[in-house]
Amino acid sequence: MSNLNPDRIIANVNATMAMEGMPLTDEDKARLRLCLNGEKTFEETVEELVRMYTQPV
Repeated sequence: MSNLNPDRIIANVNATMAMEGMPLTDEDKARLRLCLNGEKTFEETVEELVRMYTQPV
């Protein structure tokens, strides 16, 4: 993805989410940047978020 501009992609995603009343947090933007720069996969990031927000029963 090196030919893509991560800042522009993040700005576009943020604009879309803001239209729905859910703008990205700084943490969200940082997660996206890691994925877009190839430092993490989107799958790894989703798994981390699921673990973070899943409560044991």
